[in-house]
Amino acid sequence: MKRLRLSWQAVSAIVLCLLAVATLPLAGAAGNAPFAGSSTALVLALVAVSAFASMMVRSAPLASAILFVGAHGAAWVLISGIAGNEGAARASFFLLIAAAWLLAWRCVSELASIRTADRAGNAFLRLAIPTIFGVWILVLWEAVVRGAGIPFLLLPPPSAIAARIANSVPVLAADVNQTIFKAVLVGYVLGCGAGFAAAIAADRFVFLRRGLLPIGNMAAALPIIGVAPIMVMWFGFDWQSKAAVVVVMTFFPMLVNTVVGLAASGHMERDLMRTYASSYWQTLFKLRLPSAMPFIFNALKINSTLALIGAIVAEFFGTPVVGMGFRISTEVGRMNIDMVWAEIAVAAVAGSVFYGAVALVERAVTFWHPSIRGG
Repeated sequence: MKRLRLSWQAVSAIVLCLLAVATLPLAGAAGNAPFAGSSTALVLALVAVSAFASMMVRSAPLASAILFVGAHGAAWVLISGIAGNEGAARASFFLLIAAAWLLAWRCVSELASIRTADRAGNAFLRLAIPTIFGVWILVLWEAVVRGAGIPFLLLPPPSAIAARIANSVPVLAADVNQTIFKAVLVGYVLGCGAGFAAAIAADRFVFLRRGLLPIGNMAAALPIIGVAPIMVMWFGFDWQSKAAVVVVMTFFPMLVNTVVGLAASGHMERDLMRTYASSYWQTLFKLRLPSAMPFIFNALKINSTLALIGAIVAEFFGTPVVGMGFRISTEVGRMNIDMVWAEIAVAAVAGSVFYGAVALVERAVTFWHPSIRGG
């Protein structure tokens, strides 16, 4: 007889199933339940059987597959049943959602324990684990909002936000074009480029370094809500004023990080360059800038999020009738909270893609660094 691979998540899921059986029905009053008996039995079977089966098998990939099917199948049946019956969920509904979540937790743990030399397999695991984690944040959000009957005006569920995105693609596309492809990208390039050039000048001339860095530290603490109205007055209501805000927000992080990075090369390497009679610029391009690249890309990644935040907040203080910040402030006044969340979701995805693109470039440029090659 095989010995069980006990896990507290699977055992807890089985215990929650037993407690759910004692508190049936899942929703509504007895005799008027939105869940059919077959649906309830299916959820209980999915959770209990997958929990027990995952402890029987020795293979981590097989156990994670069983847990994946059981957790997501149970969650699908539960959320499908409560949709249209918001606020009718009883204790057993939430107990089974918690049991399915524990199975998903165990699934992620099993996936994290897999070790493979296959590059495709490693890439799949790096993608699958955070994806499952993120999906379950949305699942729990959906289940709690619909099960507890939270008004959609206060907190719409992810399905309502997704429907709003699907029905508002032209509006969202125009907002993304105005905010990201104009204000954010232009301001990001100008701000990071100016910060980098100022860092080179500060490194070359000591008086600039001693004068700029204290000012940079002070300017980094400037509140955006104070800077944005001034830029709108100076540059007008169109995207140029938002790009100016982004320039202010991204200039000093790039300046400070680049100056610190240029000082990161070791004394032995600098002495070696001097023995070769290298000039300042030869040492800069062949030694100090490559050593500074991790610091420079750190600033670029920080600025990728700061730029988006700065542009959106700046649009609160004056903009044409388009833009992500404009849409958020306007729809809040109209109580269209699902549209507000749709803009937030699009902004989050755009910011993540922007950050990921910078990280990919960083991996290609600083492949030699221990943080990239894993050494």
